[in-house]
Amino acid sequence: MPKRGSAERAFLVGLEYRSRPVPAGKTTQRPLTTGAQAARDGASPPTSSKASSAPEFSAEESLDELRSLAGSAGAEIAGEFLQRRNRPDPATLIGKGKLEEIAGAAASVSADLILFDHDLTASQQRNIEKVVHTRVIDRTQLILDIFATHAHTREGQLQVELAQLEYMLPRLSGRGIEMDQIRGDRGTRGPGETQLETDRRKIYRRVRHVKEQIENVRRIRAQQRQRRESAPVATVALVGYTNAGKSTLFNALTQAAVLESPKMFATLDPTVRAVTLPSRRQALLSDTVGFIRNLPHTLVSAFRATLEEVQRAALILQVSDASNPLSVEQDAQVEKVLKELDAAGKPRLRVMNKIDLLPPRQRDSLRDDATSVHVSAAKGIGLSTLLDRIDQKLEGDTLSRVHLRVPQKEGKILALLEARARIYSRAYKDGLVELEVEAAESVVRRIRDWVVP
Repeated sequence: MPKRGSAERAFLVGLEYRSRPVPAGKTTQRPLTTGAQAARDGASPPTSSKASSAPEFSAEESLDELRSLAGSAGAEIAGEFLQRRNRPDPATLIGKGKLEEIAGAAASVSADLILFDHDLTASQQRNIEKVVHTRVIDRTQLILDIFATHAHTREGQLQVELAQLEYMLPRLSGRGIEMDQIRGDRGTRGPGETQLETDRRKIYRRVRHVKEQIENVRRIRAQQRQRRESAPVATVALVGYTNAGKSTLFNALTQAAVLESPKMFATLDPTVRAVTLPSRRQALLSDTVGFIRNLPHTLVSAFRATLEEVQRAALILQVSDASNPLSVEQDAQVEKVLKELDAAGKPRLRVMNKIDLLPPRQRDSLRDDATSVHVSAAKGIGLSTLLDRIDQKLEGDTLSRVHLRVPQKEGKILALLEARARIYSRAYKDGLVELEVEAAESVVRRIRDWVVP
């Protein structure tokens, strides 16, 4: 979205639709608060006739998130506008009169573009641009731009490109008068074929090519997963709302060097690292892309190869930002994406992260239970408890306690026990080492010759 080397000035437009009219004497526009908690305190009570089982973001909270997304894309916020109305306008979403008001406000602050906190149809986007005379971007296009900026591996770049192409296809018509000119160049297209048809055909061809490459990636990933699953090592997938601290937790548990950033969607490319549990069992920890409210379906589809790690995981660590006043709403959005991935029924452990940002009294009142652990990945608080709980939750490669007599000359076996088993006792006698150990079944199979019945 932003020009390279310069920050574009963005004017944000938030929307809220409700089923009953605004009471007399109330204005349709109100000042916005600066923080998410203040936004929540100042928000109007929901007026929808349908009660939602999952908590939803208020209009102010949603606009606050759009502000963070725009910052992650490198834009400078020039101004904001929050519009409430009973129902969307089919042609322009918020009505021509309000658009003219927004056009004046955006021009007065020299905005380079207008960001809508809503998805726009192709015709709505064109109609809005005709009124505001400024480039218009909707929420999905903004997220796609952030993804394109942060994808560094070939796999991530392919997945983002596919999502961008599928977003672009319905928006080709009407992009300019040149689209409607009839051309008949020989050798490139059929006689009388429009430029629009040519462009659409090129995009379809590119979509097929990208899908083939992504399918190759999925095949390679499936082969890698099959090799991993042939050994009894469980995979634990980290999931959560964007900026919940997944990558910081991943680094703290694995000593990896995945990028940690307060920007949204800083991690796109999946990373898998081994972690040693307190029982000395090995597990594989997988860091995944963060979820977000109304994650574009094209992105869920494009990143399905990456998110298959979540579907095949033995345990899901759902990471939440305990310091965020919107954590309940964010968790509800994560649940929606897990259902879309058919992973909602997986064994799960809730990890409440960033407790170091809570007031001391609130932090001292927190208690872990069977389904949740409170940690601070940045400060290393609660990580040993988390590893213990992961150890307890993983059912594969079960633990056994055995008595061993190992010749002292068997250095490799003794080194294996040091690395992969929990040793309770050790005694040396007549060139033998007698040990009482607890080890995973895969390790016990390798040392069975020295097990004392």
